[in-house]
Amino acid sequence: MQMKYKLTAFLMAVFAIPFLVSAQKKPLDHSVYDSWQLIGERMISNDGRYIVYAVNVQEGDGTLVIQQAADGKKLAEIPRGYGAGISFNSSHVVFKIKPLYKQTREARIQKKKADELPKDSLGIFNLANGSIEKWPAVKSFRLPEEGSGWVAWLHDKQSASPASANADSTTRLTRLEKLADSLVRAADSIRLKLTEAKTQGLKVLMPATAKKAASKKDPVEEGTVLVLKNLQTGEERKFALAKDYLFDKKAKAFVVYSSEKNSDSTVQALVLWHNPALNRTDTVMKGLHDATAFAIDENAAQLAFVAERDSSAKAAYKFYNLWRYTPGSDTARLLATRFTPSIPANWSISENGKVYFSKSGQRLFFGTAPVLPLKDTTLPEFERSNVDVWNYKDDALQTVQLFNLNKELKRSFTAVWDNTRGQVLQLADTVFRGTTITGEGDGAAFYVEVDTGRRGAFQWQGYIIADIYAVDPATGNKKLIADNFKGTCYPSAGGKYLVMYNDLKRNYSIYNSETGKIIPLAADIKYPLYDEENDMPDDPGAYGIAGWMENDSYVLLYDRFDIWKADPTGRRASENITRGEGRLQQVRYRYVNVREDEKFLKPGQQLLLRLFDEKDKSAGLATLALEKSAPLNVLWKEKVALPVLSSNIVQARDAAVLLYSKETFSQPADLYVTSAAGKAAQLRLSAINAQQSQYLWGTSSLYKWKAYTGKQAEGVLYKPENFDPHKKYPMIVYFYERNNNTLYSYSAPAPTPSRLNIPFFVSRGYVVFVPDVWYTKGHPGKGAYDYIVSGTRALIKEGFIDSTKIGLQGQSWGGYQTVHLITRTNLYAAAWAGAPVVNMFSAYGGIRWESGLNRQFQYEHSQSRIGATIWEKPELYTENSPLFHFPKVKTPLVVMANDADGAVPWYQGIECFTALRRLNKPVWLLNYNNEAHNLMERRNRKDIQIREQQFFDWLLKGEKPAPWLSEGVPALMKGRTWGL
Repeated sequence: MQMKYKLTAFLMAVFAIPFLVSAQKKPLDHSVYDSWQLIGERMISNDGRYIVYAVNVQEGDGTLVIQQAADGKKLAEIPRGYGAGISFNSSHVVFKIKPLYKQTREARIQKKKADELPKDSLGIFNLANGSIEKWPAVKSFRLPEEGSGWVAWLHDKQSASPASANADSTTRLTRLEKLADSLVRAADSIRLKLTEAKTQGLKVLMPATAKKAASKKDPVEEGTVLVLKNLQTGEERKFALAKDYLFDKKAKAFVVYSSEKNSDSTVQALVLWHNPALNRTDTVMKGLHDATAFAIDENAAQLAFVAERDSSAKAAYKFYNLWRYTPGSDTARLLATRFTPSIPANWSISENGKVYFSKSGQRLFFGTAPVLPLKDTTLPEFERSNVDVWNYKDDALQTVQLFNLNKELKRSFTAVWDNTRGQVLQLADTVFRGTTITGEGDGAAFYVEVDTGRRGAFQWQGYIIADIYAVDPATGNKKLIADNFKGTCYPSAGGKYLVMYNDLKRNYSIYNSETGKIIPLAADIKYPLYDEENDMPDDPGAYGIAGWMENDSYVLLYDRFDIWKADPTGRRASENITRGEGRLQQVRYRYVNVREDEKFLKPGQQLLLRLFDEKDKSAGLATLALEKSAPLNVLWKEKVALPVLSSNIVQARDAAVLLYSKETFSQPADLYVTSAAGKAAQLRLSAINAQQSQYLWGTSSLYKWKAYTGKQAEGVLYKPENFDPHKKYPMIVYFYERNNNTLYSYSAPAPTPSRLNIPFFVSRGYVVFVPDVWYTKGHPGKGAYDYIVSGTRALIKEGFIDSTKIGLQGQSWGGYQTVHLITRTNLYAAAWAGAPVVNMFSAYGGIRWESGLNRQFQYEHSQSRIGATIWEKPELYTENSPLFHFPKVKTPLVVMANDADGAVPWYQGIECFTALRRLNKPVWLLNYNNEAHNLMERRNRKDIQIREQQFFDWLLKGEKPAPWLSEGVPALMKGRTWGL
């Protein structure tokens, strides 16, 4: 028995070994990327009861989740759902459903055309009973902004006749679609059956002119079906040949624009006004060639649009007119044409301009534009010259003009129809280009900045000096407020005031449109209202404003930490509404606007504030009521990161319920819900990336040291999981400028577009150090050395870093600093630089192709921080250009320089490579063809991630070098071998 027991125990131990091994954590590898999750779109119902969000993967099929806010109960998980909206009365969730990723991928492999690719479907989820309805092949859908009970969607041409199903058939269809999700190979046939089942009982509302044709032939063969559905009753109304559609704000009106039918000349294009409540459709206009820019006023009392109805299909010019329709009228009324007085000669109403009503409906804004001459076609195309003419008097470089050409061809200039006066005023033109509209279109004064004749200086300044004008919207008259102004302007909500921050004077002033006077604003605030930490050779900008109070009574200004309430009349003292707690505690408070439609703040309103502690980098939320002596109520403050995306924090419209995500380096950005009144604990809703527990991760901590400048410096230090301070680790130093606020930020193991994939390397046993860098004017390279090298040596003294196994990685500005450092020290065993500038002389005159801008301003006033021209201080350009110091380099270097880089000219990478090659230094250049400054193609991101690992593993871990490093990849072998 004893022998049998020992044998059994032995066998159990042997068989347990694989389970123990499998349970151990493993390092991240390149196979994990695609399935790693992140939270995408998120929203909360107006009543605060329901949460909708998307869980996306890096590559593949995501999921739309519908969840209860009170207890986190999941009501539905819709495979591939996205683009959701919640009805105004919180009764339904409407969303689109993507085709299976596998299906779309296969179609792309087969090189199918865009209209042959698998189509999106539409889903409607009933929050009351949990039922779901689906329709195939849907292009778009719309919900009214504040109206309940209706939804509209536009079908794709390939699915002209979908029909709703009853409750039983809907359930049956849903089950079939779930089966289709699990049986990928059978998905196409099942979807076909669904489409056939849903095409029964089609009834399409059509204009009278099309009824005759409908009796002979399918009425929608050339167009699309638009469906208007009542979410309460299930009733559907359909419109044929639809091209465009919109609700008014409260769903009192529904406008449809339908196209003409090429195969039947009796079917004309139409604009229709449909009253959903009365189920009545009126014709607004017929017999037109094109209509666009539809707008309905606040009360659904009028419709406006621009339409072209007179020219032939082959006409060289198509002139649009402005039309207005009021319900009950026989047809739309013509308001303006190109011959309307006040519209400049040889101008026309633009089809590209935005049309919209003021809040009161008394003003109608639209766009006009010059009529451009036709292109010269007197010579055949092959005999015409193709030349760009650069002229030193041009406002903008030819490269900027060409980059903006399509935008300029569609540029329109604001005009207004004044309903009370029955006339058109041209507010903007080629000199007074951009008009800032105030008071939701009803403001007492509008404003415009004029920079004509001074735009050329942007080439070397990086900013434009402008004259500021007030515009009288009743007359169009313009009054000069300030000339040669450099700074930022903030019009009040009602337009009575214009706040002006002057960069040169570093102060605020305010213009009163009623008195015409300018007075100082917030002059009694003794703390800087501009960037205290600015280290660029340019004037510091303002921290900005939080918003305006109702009736333009106060404006809220930021300093570095706190929020101030300033009186625009100057009669009352400025008040620190955060009670100085921000500066006292070194915590930044910033207002979070959770209402997209909010135009101003109201007395007593509760403000939601984001907080960030500069000391320990923790984050949180607080509330503050806009009333005298109101306490600052901190809802929570933790050592987490609170992503700064504007969509990250959402509050229910009609309930004190907050939805947000927070994260740490080791915890993904999951969703949480809590009470905005601070009466409820935080409830975690999501739990993404459960697979992370299978992999080695790491920790992040704030590391402080004294830089060579004598200043206390900070950086983020990432250590591997199960870190042993008695071991020696290889280290990679990554940097840009200042990153201490990313201490708690989660970084998914995703293939990198350029920057270091920190969790990937930490998981594989590297320490990663991200130091903050501060600069002085004229010596950016020295700034990098003073902070990066001092931080590296400080960590070596800690005892756990192998001083012979340290690498550098940086992209763009970080790439420049990487290459500069290896000319100044041999401390680093390997260096990787993405898109580096190595010759500031040649880069100074280069072009940023993503914008067409010249790079001079960057050196004189911006990031490169030289603060002088190449003629004034050539020695600084030599000092800070790595190219001139390359003979000192001993560190192996990989450079990524892509031939479609729109920020750093890729010839900088060529200069770097050819110079180091000439000097017989170990250097490699990766040029991803037709790629941008940061890699956009996922396939290229995956490739560079592998190469980066191979490079650092070779030089910092002693691994065998990959063939691309040891042998290269000749052009003859491109596409035949990757050298990996």
